[in-house]
Amino acid sequence: MARVKRRLPRVEELRPLVKVDRPTLQVTSRRLERAQTIEDLRHLARRRTPRSVFDYVDGAAESEVSLSRARDAFGRVEFRPRVLRDVSGVETAVRVLDVTSPIPLILAPTGFTRMMQHEGERAVGRAAAAAGVPYAISTMGTVSVEDIATELPDLQRWFQLYLWQDRDASLALIQRAQAAGFTTLVLTVDTAIGGQRLRDVRNGMTIPPQLTPKTLADMALHPRWWANLLTTDPLEFASLRESGGTVESLVNKMFDPTLNTQDLVWLRENWSGAIVLKGIQNVEDAKEFVDLGADGLIVSNHGGRQLDRSVTPLEVLPQIAEAVGGRVPVLLDTGVMHGGDIVAAVANGADAVLVGRAYLYGLMAGGEAGVARALEILTSQVHRTMRLLGVTSLDQLTPDHAVLHPASTHAPAHNA
Repeated sequence: MARVKRRLPRVEELRPLVKVDRPTLQVTSRRLERAQTIEDLRHLARRRTPRSVFDYVDGAAESEVSLSRARDAFGRVEFRPRVLRDVSGVETAVRVLDVTSPIPLILAPTGFTRMMQHEGERAVGRAAAAAGVPYAISTMGTVSVEDIATELPDLQRWFQLYLWQDRDASLALIQRAQAAGFTTLVLTVDTAIGGQRLRDVRNGMTIPPQLTPKTLADMALHPRWWANLLTTDPLEFASLRESGGTVESLVNKMFDPTLNTQDLVWLRENWSGAIVLKGIQNVEDAKEFVDLGADGLIVSNHGGRQLDRSVTPLEVLPQIAEAVGGRVPVLLDTGVMHGGDIVAAVANGADAVLVGRAYLYGLMAGGEAGVARALEILTSQVHRTMRLLGVTSLDQLTPDHAVLHPASTHAPAHNA
């Protein structure tokens, strides 16, 4: 048997094999570039943000069963691709009521956004506008509707409403939103009272964060976050007269347990644009609210942050979409952490999805650039999933492409 002849490699042969990262002082930019999934951004966010703030975003109600079930449902999706299809290009753009998006995605309303990162809604809005993705601004936002409209005139924006116990104040707020050019109102309907979010209770979470011995110790671990908080405008709600206190106390001042279908009728009389109801979990509710004049529905359990062990949105989505029968757009929210989740939702009846935590992880990980990276990740995953499924447009997707298996046949989560 002949021996293998050995030789010393030449320099020109080694050069293509050696890769050295270009020196840079932009550590955050380099870390964002390396992030390939929303879970990667989540890990970055956890390192850069105080524990109580991260937990506010990451956590859910009570034992957090609703959230884990929502994510588990997407993990139980089995994609069934068709092959030998020309997928050199895919069309993923959608129109939902008065907005368009390059993929079936709208950024969900989230409160306290400047707490996660000091630029808050401004950073999210800039990234969304650059990507052409719509953004729903929350009643519990930390930048006013007027400032958003003035500073980001090209942003496609919806306004989310918690109907306050003070109806006159609610009316004044939606009038402000309408005057600022918001044309679609998202009414959250699953908040008769606030859910119990135990991570926040145990962390003693307050708005704004208080300087206790615990938070002072946390400064040493997250000095940049605290420096940004203390050297920018005070953290407060742009739409509330009172801003201080625990999350639970603030929520209970705002939420109204008397909210009922007559309030939808009242809103219809006082809002000239479209009204979308967020928090639909029941087929009969869906049919009733469309009959009462709702222009769109969002199937959601509030990110698992209200009623624990509630309906899993992806599981009830097909029945609600079928019951509505195309009369209004049906969207889905809760548990979306991957572009494949977006594709699975559309295949099972959604016109688009909303994400909250996914872009907030990006915001905490790197501000505007982090949100932009989250959108890049989700967009590339949507395109890749569709091409590997053998479909070139959203209207080709059917439930046969994304089969949801029962919980008893649990598959490992896709984003593990």
